[in-house]
Amino acid sequence: MSETELPDAPANEQDELDEDDRLRPEFVRAVLDAVEDGNDEAARALVEPLHPADIADLFELTPHEDRGPLAKALKDLLDGDVFAEMNDYVREDLIDALTPTQVADLASELDTDDAVAIIEDMEEADQRAVLRALDPDDRAAIEEALSYPEESAGRLMQRELIAVPDHWTVGDVIDFMRHHEELTTDFWEIFVVDAGHHPVGTCQLSWILRTPRGIAIGDVMKREQTLIPVDMDQEEVALRFQKYALISAAVVDAANRLVGMITVDDIVHIIQEEAGEDTLLLSGAGDGDINEPIRLTVRTRLMWLVVNLGTAMIASSVVGLFESTIAGFATLAILMPIVSGMGGNAGTQTLAVVVRAIATNQLTDSNTRWMVLRELRIACANGAALGVLIGIGTFLIFGRADLALVIGTAMFTNNITAGLGGVLVPVTLDRMNIDPAVSSAVFVTTLTDTMGFFSFLGLATLWGLHA
Repeated sequence: MSETELPDAPANEQDELDEDDRLRPEFVRAVLDAVEDGNDEAARALVEPLHPADIADLFELTPHEDRGPLAKALKDLLDGDVFAEMNDYVREDLIDALTPTQVADLASELDTDDAVAIIEDMEEADQRAVLRALDPDDRAAIEEALSYPEESAGRLMQRELIAVPDHWTVGDVIDFMRHHEELTTDFWEIFVVDAGHHPVGTCQLSWILRTPRGIAIGDVMKREQTLIPVDMDQEEVALRFQKYALISAAVVDAANRLVGMITVDDIVHIIQEEAGEDTLLLSGAGDGDINEPIRLTVRTRLMWLVVNLGTAMIASSVVGLFESTIAGFATLAILMPIVSGMGGNAGTQTLAVVVRAIATNQLTDSNTRWMVLRELRIACANGAALGVLIGIGTFLIFGRADLALVIGTAMFTNNITAGLGGVLVPVTLDRMNIDPAVSSAVFVTTLTDTMGFFSFLGLATLWGLHA
């Protein structure tokens, strides 16, 4: 294909996306082939019809070494909206290749929260260079946002909002919105404030459009509103949006002054992140991002594997206490992993439920006792059922009623341990202000392995089992 010859452009989005709205492999390959052939114009013609989110996906699907040439070919299409949709690691790769002035130009196109997301992970020297290149107003807004803790409402909020005094009429509000072109264009409601800029109510656009001009805005607004403290953790913000079915919410500082707003489109990303975060933390898999550098992934996973190696040695030391019992009846060595393994599975089930309940505020001080009793009843029922099943199976295979009774009792005991540990460990860590999703699994696994071996081999010793 010559450099002046363009491929046929896709007729519509269905040529680029599959039935699940994912970029088709052949489309990605066509774009990368055009870039490799030096036909940047052809690549731009293919990519131009895409939504910014799909262009971001294109970069995420592109191998690391090909992202630079692709960005160079599509530079006219790489605007702030595309960067705002990108995976963090992919965005960092591309941002590193841009000058501070180029990053500043991108940031100036975005709402404050999206601009902060681009700048916050940069090196401190690069941050300062980008901030110097920004307009004074944009620089002040972003610097203020960066002063708030990470993953807080202050980082998440956007400053672009519409706030009006409570003494205005509906007509005043309409004229204000029509005659000031610099106002934000994306909003669902306006905020009503008093003389001290404290939010006193909200008013949906539909109410304004349906109300006569002479009516005071204070008579139309809704006074009850959910206010978000600027230092609130983003996970708690997401829970409030979910609980109260919010579209947008005002963010206030320590003096209860309106400083920004958070909208539901930002919360959707937070909910998605938080939903997978706890599961990944429980497994010790780090961020779980396929674009994460291999070195960082190895370091994160290896740390938890080393911790698990230590806990495994603790469990194995329990086995060593009963070396003579095992030597006298080798069948015990065959059966004991079943008891510890099933206890570990039961503990993981309970742990997953409890960690989620803590994260979503379903489990609080008022219902902790009820939760413990609930999981204890579940553990007793499951332990009894599994104990009977493993007892019958053991009797049928080995023909020994004493061995069947010992393993059935050990199975019941370890399931109760798993149920109680799965609740009490994360609850205790949470009370100590330690994230239960990070370290609960290590403690629960150690507990069930140790108790599994100890109960089975201990009962076998007390019963005097031998070959």
